Amino acid sequence: MQQPDLRAIIAVLETIAKPTVAAIYGTALGGGLELALGCHFRVADAGARLGLPEVKLGLLPGGGGTVRLPRLIGPLKALRMIVSGTPIDAAEALAAALVDAVFDGDLAARAVRFASGQDGPLAPVRDRNSRLDPADLPDFDRQAAELAKKARGLEAPIACAQSVRNAVTLPFEAALAAERELFVKLVAGDQSRAQRHLFFAEREAAKVGAKDIVRRKIARVGVIGAGTMGGGIAMAFANSGFPVTLLETSREALQRGLAMIDKNYAVSVSRGSLSEAAKQQRLGLFKGSTDYGDLADCDLIVEAVFEEMAVKKEVFGRLDAVARPGAILATNTSYLDVNEIAASTSRPQDVVGMHFFSPANVMKLLEIVRAEKTVPDALATIAELARRIGKVPVVVGVCHGFVGNRMLSARGAESEALLLEGATPQQIDRVFTDFGWPMGPFQMSDLAGLDIGWRNRKARGQTAVIADTLCEQGHFGQKTGRGFYLYENGSRTPAADPEVEALIRDKAADRGIAPRAIGAEEIIERTLYPMINEGAKILEEGIAARASDIDVVWVNGYGFPVGKGGPMFWAGLEGVDKIIGRLGHWHERTGKDIFRVAPLLRQAAETGSWEGKSMA
Repeated sequence: MQQPDLRAIIAVLETIAKPTVAAIYGTALGGGLELALGCHFRVADAGARLGLPEVKLGLLPGGGGTVRLPRLIGPLKALRMIVSGTPIDAAEALAAALVDAVFDGDLAARAVRFASGQDGPLAPVRDRNSRLDPADLPDFDRQAAELAKKARGLEAPIACAQSVRNAVTLPFEAALAAERELFVKLVAGDQSRAQRHLFFAEREAAKVGAKDIVRRKIARVGVIGAGTMGGGIAMAFANSGFPVTLLETSREALQRGLAMIDKNYAVSVSRGSLSEAAKQQRLGLFKGSTDYGDLADCDLIVEAVFEEMAVKKEVFGRLDAVARPGAILATNTSYLDVNEIAASTSRPQDVVGMHFFSPANVMKLLEIVRAEKTVPDALATIAELARRIGKVPVVVGVCHGFVGNRMLSARGAESEALLLEGATPQQIDRVFTDFGWPMGPFQMSDLAGLDIGWRNRKARGQTAVIADTLCEQGHFGQKTGRGFYLYENGSRTPAADPEVEALIRDKAADRGIAPRAIGAEEIIERTLYPMINEGAKILEEGIAARASDIDVVWVNGYGFPVGKGGPMFWAGLEGVDKIIGRLGHWHERTGKDIFRVAPLLRQAAETGSWEGKSMA
């Protein structure tokens, strides 16, 4: 690093005898805020935002931020701000004493006036060697412990908390040295490498089309279907200020949908994350209708009806007759062929897939499905729009399940075989949560509803002996109180169900399978390794443009652990040679195609990269 580095510059700032004032306009994030912390005073424009977001890259502030910020706002506030990595606005910064004044208008002029003392005498320059009061430590340690539980195996939040604690317990210079030591350790670790990989991967995935492509104007959005998905999609647009026409087949269905949207906003109000005025403003953006003709003024129409090809084709046929020329027609399908849907219109060039994830108003991922005839400006428009509504866009090609659900099928292909051979749902789920997933596959199935997978299997002529039997018994998961787990008295906490365990044993006996002990490593090999293999096939087929796009899909849509960087990045950490060897072992043992090694996976083992880029 070329000298002087940031830490040295900040140290010099603190030695200046005359008061120094940092004028903050726009954003002061990371090193920018640390530089401002080295000044004696800080003033900010009313629209400024301030924060130390390094934790999101698997790091901690490395320029003294964990030592200086607690001296300004106190260790508890500094802990929350640094561990969350979330910026605060100028008003919050003033209330917390992070800045000394907030100005509207000419910031530079007001800052000069402030520095000259014309707004009142400046306070004495603070002593960098002053010690913080250790009386706050018991509360600090309690909050740090709560944050550690939420970290789910991530190292950076724990290191951030320790570094802020050091600011209380150690002399200034010792605390700075300890911060640097923690920073160096994190920056060299796999977790930070993974999180930095994801940071750049998201930005790369969002670049769709040439810069000079003229995007279409999207002023009003139509959504067909006011159920769980349609209502969530409509909320996602309304939350970003878009007027929405919400269409349903009947007044009763429409009213149910609007009532659910109202209820969802009311929950946000009760939690304090939304004001009553903001709720009413958002509700005012909705226009309910049962008449397709009311979609004629929409620039984008998103279909979110039942996941059946015949139903979707009928909807798009009707849209073709009413949508204005140039309107983009989108389908929120999870699996179906977007080319076939587009062919039901006279304008396939304007048809695109927009695969939202449930709940659509919360989940960040948006798989944008590029159909065979989708034109570049339509694709680029949707990618830009996705960012405007707070989504992480990833463009994918047409195949059954696209990227995410196709790999999910590969991940789950051996789940029932593992059960029949001796594993339990809770054992498999525990292996997943120990790996870093928020929940295991059987918990996830119960949460989503076993009937969804059942319906998809029946449509494709497939079976799953345990899951199908549970569905035939009416056990669909949490919504019915029973699935792979038992949910007693409306509880959302899964409990082992002896009847499910008996069912598994009976089905195994019917097939002559003798149960055996199955270890965690085998569960990983038979679930996550096939997923990596499927990702390689997806790259071979051009369904995903980059391996990093697959990582973005899985981290933002399916809960793949952030600290492992996504499945394709993790493959490099795990060792592609190892994955190939174990896939070969299971293919020889079972003969199942899911374990047949993809050619690109072998190529990656030889070159150490996906498409010419280092995989980890």
